[in-house]
Amino acid sequence: MKYTCSIDIDLPIKRVVELWEDEKYFDKWQDGFQSINHFEGEPHTVGAKSLILLGQGNRKMELTETIISNNLPEEKKALYAHIHMTNTQTTRFQEISPEQTRYISEVEYTKFNGFMPKMMAKLFPGMFKKQSQKWMNQFKVFAESLS
Repeated sequence: MKYTCSIDIDLPIKRVVELWEDEKYFDKWQDGFQSINHFEGEPHTVGAKSLILLGQGNRKMELTETIISNNLPEEKKALYAHIHMTNTQTTRFQEISPEQTRYISEVEYTKFNGFMPKMMAKLFPGMFKKQSQKWMNQFKVFAESLS
């Protein structure tokens, strides 16, 4: 399953990337974000690994992030592994004008483990895209509120 989301942000590209990469702000625009702990390599560099903890109600989700490439603002690609699924996310930022940036996210789920995750992906594929777009919308509101 593969999808793309995008949103235009009324800020210069350099500022958008700076805010998007800053982990101290993740909880401001990612519902349920609890922590990110780097455990291998230099953060944000190829091969670096981090454990990301998210909470949704009573459920906790642990993701292992592995950086595949990072040459922002052009592109950052990472692999996210979870007990129930694996996906890659490619993030790009494009300058629309000196004061406006397009934030693009391409997500590809490459593996679903177990009956329920497979069923959810098959019956409700839009649910995954909806969550990605929600976080992007929240990032836009957060980033523009700081200007």
